[in-house]
Amino acid sequence: MPKRVIMLIIDSLMYPALEKAVGEGIAPAFQFFMEKGTVYPNVVTSFPTMSVTVDSSLLTGTYADVHRVPGLVWFHDEEKRLINYGSHVRELRKLGLLRALNDIFYRLNNEHLSGNIATVHEELAARGIETASINMLLYRGNTAHPLRLPALLSLFRPFRGGRKTQGPHLFTYGSFVRLGPSKQSGHFWQKYGFNNRFSAQELVHLIRTDRLPPFTIVYFPDMDKMVHKHGPLDTKGIAQTDKQLQAILNSYPSWEEALRGHHWIIMGDNGQAPVRADRNKALIDLRRLFHSYKVMALKHGVQQGDELVLAVNERMAFIYTLDLQRAPLAKLAEVLQQDERIDVIAWLEGDKAHVISGVRSGTLIFRPGGTQADEYGQCWDIQGELGVLDLATNGGRLSYGDYPDALARLYSSLTSHRGTFLIASAAPGFEFIGEGSPTHVGGASHGALHRHDSLVPMIVTGTKSAPKHLRVIDLKEWILSLLEEETGYEKGEANV
Repeated sequence: MPKRVIMLIIDSLMYPALEKAVGEGIAPAFQFFMEKGTVYPNVVTSFPTMSVTVDSSLLTGTYADVHRVPGLVWFHDEEKRLINYGSHVRELRKLGLLRALNDIFYRLNNEHLSGNIATVHEELAARGIETASINMLLYRGNTAHPLRLPALLSLFRPFRGGRKTQGPHLFTYGSFVRLGPSKQSGHFWQKYGFNNRFSAQELVHLIRTDRLPPFTIVYFPDMDKMVHKHGPLDTKGIAQTDKQLQAILNSYPSWEEALRGHHWIIMGDNGQAPVRADRNKALIDLRRLFHSYKVMALKHGVQQGDELVLAVNERMAFIYTLDLQRAPLAKLAEVLQQDERIDVIAWLEGDKAHVISGVRSGTLIFRPGGTQADEYGQCWDIQGELGVLDLATNGGRLSYGDYPDALARLYSSLTSHRGTFLIASAAPGFEFIGEGSPTHVGGASHGALHRHDSLVPMIVTGTKSAPKHLRVIDLKEWILSLLEEETGYEKGEANV
């Protein structure tokens, strides 16, 4: 029987903490997979380093310039409103809770994720190959599924009469769409099933009922909150996640048997950088930095006279200008550059990205398509101070330091959606705040371009093959090649 691919995405899994947990003997399931497979400590994720953007890159094999999900929070230029997929309930209430819930539950997958690129589920479905998605935030497929939303929501438009969402053939989305009969771990006080126990429970149901398709992807969300609170080296979250991995392995006659019929891919989605314990130093208040400008209030939306919109993604932010005469991008960039806690500031002028820093001197200007190749074979037209993005030339090729795949990731973010904006990325130790932003003082946070946020481990069993490059955007093609070996289908672009 062909080997099936099971991919487990563990939010905020980082290699140093994983190595520490295994060394302490509190992660036997992780240790088992690591000893039986290949460990890749540093896979480059997408930017901004937020789960919705990373998941979109994973499913489509592209950065945000193609998949069009710019971040957890971004400004929709055509609708003139802030989109927020769930940063904090304070912000969602101010933006309009029902509208925000519609963005999260429906529009993210069915409208915002670009229809011009096939997801791995769509590509496989077009060839008659079934897939499963369990608790993934991004999941678009070819099968319509009714969302069983809480009764209270069904009283309001746009949820009246029920909604259907497009997912893979086998699909779990918390307690709103489920595969197994058990209601354990799916109650409202358990985040309606968006928790590790429910994810494991649904996967075990597929295993025990012999319904595992050729490709299954499962999201384990719980560790994100624990790392936010306790910091990047916290191992309690890994130990708790390991218990769910043990439950999955125990659903087979033996752990060794679990390996025989499957390729297992276990990885993080983003890293997290430590945030300092001194609140006054740790938090970069963008409203204070731009005190001389009129910033859009979340509750009121864009009003006449507003000059700026702030879209804060923890350690990264989009800053949009609504008035280019009063608030030109270069002038806004100068304001940010005065703060040494901000290490990357970028904006577009025509098709050229301009980058400066509050930490490093000089300016870097670049665009795709020149003669200077980087370590991934991407070519750039580049001029200015390479040190701004910690770039170096090695054997005639550009190599990356503190900001992995910085040129492609930064340029993709600058071209991910319409609008006139600049990007700010915080140095380790700091995070941005706006109106109602969550804070993680003394803990950890993510979103930034820095390697702390951008590198995640991956464990692979059952194959000696590897992705072309160790980047999230290279995994889709590799997964398809694994399934091609096992099922014999021919790769190609699906029509969606």
